[in-house]
Amino acid sequence: MLPRFRALRHRLLGRLQRGVPRSVDLAVGGLTSVLLIWLFAAANLFYYPQVSEPKKADAVVVLAGAASERLPVGRELIDGSYAPELVLSYTDTPGNRITDLYCDYTAGDTVTEDPDSAAVTCFFPEPLTTRGEARAIARLAADNGWENLIVVTSRYHLLRAETNLSQCTTAELTMVGSDPELSPMQWLGRFAEETGGLAAATLRPACASRI
Repeated sequence: MLPRFRALRHRLLGRLQRGVPRSVDLAVGGLTSVLLIWLFAAANLFYYPQVSEPKKADAVVVLAGAASERLPVGRELIDGSYAPELVLSYTDTPGNRITDLYCDYTAGDTVTEDPDSAAVTCFFPEPLTTRGEARAIARLAADNGWENLIVVTSRYHLLRAETNLSQCTTAELTMVGSDPELSPMQWLGRFAEETGGLAAATLRPACASRI
């Protein structure tokens, strides 16, 4: 028994002296490569998304969340006469507080004395997700005959939002991004969240058919 124990000890000492086993080196190297590829892809999809210049539309739609950065972009587009109607996602949540307050005071208002003023429409998505917003926006577009929409959301959210919306509506979409102020770690968290959300949108469409 003792000789066998000594032999085992010598084998273990030999492995430690030779360093980490090659299989572990390969596993670590492979994982590092996968992470780097994902990071590169995520940066291109969510930090540097493809965007188009806004053009005339039937409505400007501002998605819920990060309201302090998204709502001003939507209002600027309305002030620039890109559309006659501002459509806002109302959620009664802390991150959407500015938009929710704006809805409380202006929803349904159309200044008849000024024909250039925009109407404001607010909707409550169910559930309170991008998928729920996509369904609600599709119904609004169908009910109002909107054929062209400008959709405003944070830059990292553009691709997932467009994917969900295009699954639900036949309206032409122009995605416009607002610029969030995030730390590197916050961006990393957004990359992970949007990767999962985009995969879910691809595998499980928001709408079975377009409205």
